[in-house]
Amino acid sequence: MLQGRLFDDEVVGPAPLPDRIRTLAARLPARVRLGTSSWSFPGWRGIVYDRPVSEALLAREGLAAYARHPLLRTVSLDRTYYAPLGADAFAGYAAQVPDGFRFLVKAASQCTSPREATFLDASFAAEQVVKPCTEGLRERGGPLVFQFPPLPESLLKHPERFAERLHGFLDALPRGPLIAVEVRDRRLLGRAYAEALAAAGAWPCLSLHPRLPALAEQRALTGAGLQGPLVVRWMLHPGRAYDEARAAYAPFDRLQEEDPAARESVADLAAAHLARGHEVYVTINNKAEGSAPLSVVRLAERLVARLAA
Repeated sequence: MLQGRLFDDEVVGPAPLPDRIRTLAARLPARVRLGTSSWSFPGWRGIVYDRPVSEALLAREGLAAYARHPLLRTVSLDRTYYAPLGADAFAGYAAQVPDGFRFLVKAASQCTSPREATFLDASFAAEQVVKPCTEGLRERGGPLVFQFPPLPESLLKHPERFAERLHGFLDALPRGPLIAVEVRDRRLLGRAYAEALAAAGAWPCLSLHPRLPALAEQRALTGAGLQGPLVVRWMLHPGRAYDEARAAYAPFDRLQEEDPAARESVADLAAAHLARGHEVYVTINNKAEGSAPLSVVRLAERLVARLAA
């Protein structure tokens, strides 16, 4: 059941969808939650939304319509990376989505940027990030992702020391949410990193990003295995810089540079985790292929075919 808003009051509603999309969603297991990085893109008119509205209006009013798309079962809350949110703000988001919807939340960069005084400060993270997120989202909370930006050489040249600090940080966080960690430096991936996550009960967030190796290698290096949930963020097309991709793909209303190899790798991993009864979370950025919701459709098609085979 939906809580909060009444849809007849909406200034933007869901786009009419062809029957094939609804059929596809019905064939996709409930444990698969696909979604996008944020939802406030006017170019998604006719794909997700039923009318042209501004980015600002979508940021305020678009989530309820987004969550009615049957394939969009999660979304990455990216604004939380720039500043922590309070429990009331999270509760406001939770009230706009159906029961089965789950949010992937990016933890505030104050926790993961070495430029911040609160870098790897577990007390700050527990009080300002974990607590309001869990209290506000409640059962609609999915992975809480601590994404580390590219780190300076002083941290990279001693991966074991970084792993030790990371373990201390993660181990001190409150238990409850699914904690996932994403790094952007291949040099950090390895046995010490994998052991730090496992010992703290955290999971790797695998990322399709030009700075990182292929998903299969990431899984091997992080020791992820198939013993738990899969968390993947498909971020950027190979060979593209972020700003370059944004300029080339805007307004994100069509697929422009498809990446079938990446899609296949995500589908293979997802199918393997599903076969063992685990949940799958995949969020996709517009900069991956040109239009994140259309990438979701293609991935869902591939995954359903993979499961049928």
